[in-house]
Formats: sequence, structure tokens, C-alpha cells
Amino acid sequence: MTEDLKNIAGESNQKKTGINRRDILKGLIGVPVLGVFAYGWLHKQKLDEAAKKSIHETISLDISNRLDGKVVSQDRQIRLGIIGTGGRGRYLLKAAGFLSPKTLKIYHEEASKNKMDKRYAEFLAQPDLNIVVNGICDIYDVNAKKGQAAAANITREYDETKVGQPPKRYKNYKELLAATDIDAVIIATPDHWHGPMTNEAARAGKHVYCEKPMTWTVAETYEVVKAVTESGIIFQLGHQNRQTESYFKAKEAIEKGFLGKVNLVEVTTNRNTPEGAWVYKIDAEANQNNIDWQQFLGPAPNHEFSLERFFRWRCWWDYSTGLSGDLFTHDYDAMNQILGLGIPHSAVASGGIYFFKDGRTVPDVLQMAFEYPDRDLTLLYSASQASEKSRGRLIMGNDAWMTIDNNLDIYADPASVRYKEKIEAGIIDPAVPIYSYNPGRKQVDAITSPTEKYFAGRGLLYTYRDGQRVDPSHLHIKDWLDGIRSNTQPMCNIHRGFEEAMTAHMGTIAYRENRKTFWDKEKQVIV
Repeated sequence: MTEDLKNIAGESNQKKTGINRRDILKGLIGVPVLGVFAYGWLHKQKLDEAAKKSIHETISLDISNRLDGKVVSQDRQIRLGIIGTGGRGRYLLKAAGFLSPKTLKIYHEEASKNKMDKRYAEFLAQPDLNIVVNGICDIYDVNAKKGQAAAANITREYDETKVGQPPKRYKNYKELLAATDIDAVIIATPDHWHGPMTNEAARAGKHVYCEKPMTWTVAETYEVVKAVTESGIIFQLGHQNRQTESYFKAKEAIEKGFLGKVNLVEVTTNRNTPEGAWVYKIDAEANQNNIDWQQFLGPAPNHEFSLERFFRWRCWWDYSTGLSGDLFTHDYDAMNQILGLGIPHSAVASGGIYFFKDGRTVPDVLQMAFEYPDRDLTLLYSASQASEKSRGRLIMGNDAWMTIDNNLDIYADPASVRYKEKIEAGIIDPAVPIYSYNPGRKQVDAITSPTEKYFAGRGLLYTYRDGQRVDPSHLHIKDWLDGIRSNTQPMCNIHRGFEEAMTAHMGTIAYRENRKTFWDKEKQVIV
């Protein structure tokens, strides 16, 4: 409790008893110093106890209330295929339980040097999902081999002599989708391939886990929804932040009215490294002989072979959805999960290429505003890939405001009606959270790069279950597999994917066409 808070509380006690702290301290003149300290300590303890009790009566969230707790039998083995085994694809293989012996050995060695490096222990602690990888497809030979090495490590050993047989490598995704020994596929390709591959997979009867964003164009979005719903496959969009533990608490707090009427939501992207702006390293061994360039292009405009475009494809509209589809969608989906936003009524956008003058066509600074007049609410997005000033996520209500990432904090608004009496009594200090949820506060986490720090803060690298740090991508893949085994919808299903896609496309169109876009709810179209 701050000194100001204690003073306010003291004044409140004075009104009741007619005796203030100054009178009491005068009476303690001549008392041994220890006695004065003892009084002060006891007085503070009583005030703190009263404050805690009063706040608990106002803010009472059941920390144990997270998921529905359903148990799904894993007796049925699911046979996977994966399309795209670059960095993200191999990360998803790791989340599914497959890591190459070479990488696992590095994890083991680093863990022995640094106790904060938990990657080795956490990977071994992941439950076995009872899956097998029967096929991988990548158009870059080097990545294909890396994917095979990871999928073959069925024993989770860093001893290369103890691995199983590598899965079959397909050079064309359609051949993988036609395979009879594959039940479900993970799609981890550039944005411009998400829609076409999901459509093909659905028509082939393969369940789909597709990386975000769901689609590259508006037209593809309708096609994907039609293909998925008509085929009856189980579809999961790769927003693993849906597994972030603090989001469940945030949703509960808002539903219980602790923030009052929510009127403004602010979400941000704050990065300041070349990697954070998608200027990824170009493999020295990559060339025209080990990359299928024409297959990479696919539905994109024709262009001469370019290693820069192959490895840094996010920088061009020809293959990318830019900041709106790549990074905003994480924040949108988080807010959609917490607040149930759906598709906005309108969107405006502004920004440009202000820092990375490297030939890219997508902006590195972007602002978007999405209006929800039926909710009396605005969602703001602000992004810079050339400033790491942390601005976080903010949900604002008339009684309180909330910051939300891996942790959650709620602060009373100084002008709150709900908390007015407690603020005036000094029980609640608007500068101090009235509720905090920090599931991993006893953990010390090793962050090796600014980009990792950015993703970790958004619950994209790890979350917590019962106090244990867990990879949310592992939980998200498990949720998808549970849906396949029980024939139930996963957390980020095709309907949530449709909302994500259309919202992102509204922002992109508003920016690229320099106009305000609207959602026609009756016709289900962007105008």
C-alpha cells in the first residue's frame, strides 16, 4: 500500500474515531523506537487486510476456471502430412512432438550451460499426441530434408542412431493430399498458398491445420468456407494465442463487468530489427537448382527467380498480406476471443514504407481503426517495424482498464462509479492494479532475441497450465487433434477464421485503396 493510500485510509479512520494518526504518534513520544515501529507495522497490516478483503469482495475470479476440461481418447493414431517445412513448419512439428536430433542436442547442451533455457525439458515434457508423420512437402530441398529429419525422430532422442525411417518427401502438395496414408495436414506455407491448399485438402477429405492468415484474397475466403463446411473436415486456424491462459481470465473479468462498458481497444506491433521487419537471413546454399521457383509462385504474379523474394516473401503483396494479415490478425483474434467482436462495421487505415527502403511493397508503419457501432466500441491497431517502444494491448471500460498479454492487470479508472467509494476511502489506488493474474510469475524465462520477446509477450511462444510453462502451439495442435477424434469444433474453427480473414481484408483494402471500407452484414460482403 502506498503512503498516499495509507494517508487516505488514515483520514477515513479519523472520521470514524475522532483520533488521527498525528494524535496517536504524539502519544507515543518517549515509547521505545521498536514500539513505534511495531505500532506502524500492525497498523499497516490491518489496513492491508481490510483492503484485500474489500477488493476480494469486488474482484473475485476463479483462477481454476479455464477450459472445459473435456478428456478425449487418444487411442486412435492420426497420420499427418505437412506442407511447408521452413522455420514455422518445423516449429509446428516440434509442437506436435518431432524435433531433429541435431536441434535437440543443441537444446540439451544449452540447457546444461544455462538453467533458464527450458527448451529441452519442456519438449520432453510434452505429452505424446499419438500421431505419425507419413509425408512432408517442401519446394526447397534443404528444408525438406530438415523436415524429414525432425519427423523421423519418433523417440525424442538426440542420438541420430535411434531415429525411425524418414517420411516420404513429396515435391508437389497435390501428390501429398492424394496419399491414402494421410488423414490430416498442417499447412505452413506463404500466405498466397493458404487458401488454395486448404481448398484442395478439404476436397481430398483431409483435416486441416492452417497457419494464419486464413486467406490471401477476399474471394478465397468464401471458397475456403464452402470447401470446409461441405466436406465436414475439422479445420483449425493457427492462432495459438487462443491457448494463452490469461485470455480466459480476461474474458471472465469482462463478462463479470469489472471494466464496465468497454468502449475502446488498442493493440500494437512494436519491433525494431531487420528480422522483425521480415528481412530474414538468406541461406547460403539456396539456389535455382534446389528451389522449385514456379511452384513457389503458384497463383502469384510471374517474376524472375529471386532469393530475396523467396526468403523474405512477407515484404511483397505478391505473396503476403502485410502487417494486417501477418501480425494484426494475432491481436484481432485475441480480442475476438476475449470480447466476441466479430466482423467490424467499417475500417480506415493509413501508413507507409517509412524506414525499410528495400524495395518492399507492404508498409512498415500501419494504423487501422475498426468501428463497431452496435457495440459502441472502436478497435485501434498501430504498428511500427522500426521502433521497439512497448505499447502492449489495452482494453478500456468506463470503470476500469485492462492490460493483457501473458499476464493480466486491471486498474480502476479514477472517475469510476463502481469503485468510487473504495477509491475515496483509499482502499483502491488507481495507480495500483486491483486485480493481477500472473500465472508464470515464479518462472524466469530466457529470451534470446527482440523478436522472441515480442512473441513471448503476446503468449505466442509459451503460456501456462497449472503453473507449468507450455508451448501454446502444442496445445493448439492438440485441440485440433481432439476435434478430429471427437468430431467437434476446435477453438479457432472455420467460423472464427472467416471473421479473422474478412476483418484483416477490410483493413488491407482500406490501406491499399485509400478509402473507408464497410461490411454489409446482410450480403456478407466488403463494400
